[in-house]
Amino acid sequence: MKQQQRYNEPQKESLATTHKTGSHFIAMNQSLESRYAGRAIGAMFFSFFGGAWLCLWIYLAFDGRPAFLAMTVSATAVLAAFAYRRYRRYRLARAAEASSPSRRKAGRIFNIVNAAQWIAIFVVARLLMHFGLSSWFIPSVIFILGLHFLPLAHVFGWRPHYVTGAALMLVAVIYPLLAPAGPASPIGCLGTGLILWSSALWALGTHSINGQV
Repeated sequence: MKQQQRYNEPQKESLATTHKTGSHFIAMNQSLESRYAGRAIGAMFFSFFGGAWLCLWIYLAFDGRPAFLAMTVSATAVLAAFAYRRYRRYRLARAAEASSPSRRKAGRIFNIVNAAQWIAIFVVARLLMHFGLSSWFIPSVIFILGLHFLPLAHVFGWRPHYVTGAALMLVAVIYPLLAPAGPASPIGCLGTGLILWSSALWALGTHSINGQV
């Protein structure tokens, strides 16, 4: 009898270990799928805002030529649709983690950072108008946009946000100094749109799950 008990105990321990390992694998896989869905949401935002900046560039540089606008809108729709398809594939895993403390905390910080971004844009716009420097509005917006990605990179553990933010701030600082039209040049809108679209493509890449640049 004792020998039978001693024989069964390792089996129970093995089964418990297997069950624990399996549960850990399921949880980890769900977390990975949740992050896939999160990257897809970010890619949708990048797609739409990148397209908006490119449309602004076309409006300023080409008087809003319809053919160019149509191509940009079409490309935006294709990129956003691909991101949405990725999101739908993994949305259930993300929904399962929606009530977790870390997800709620990240959501609160995201809202705070975005609110601070829009407040900063409003304040800067008023100051520039007051001092007769309205031509610096677009470079200022690009810089603030880039700056807001830095805390989000830390909050979401997504290091490519640092690259996106740094690239945008660099564009905002450099193009007013080098472009013939200075801060009024539409080239800043082009650079911003391309950076955002590049970030969308990066987020949808197969390597995006581990947050490595």
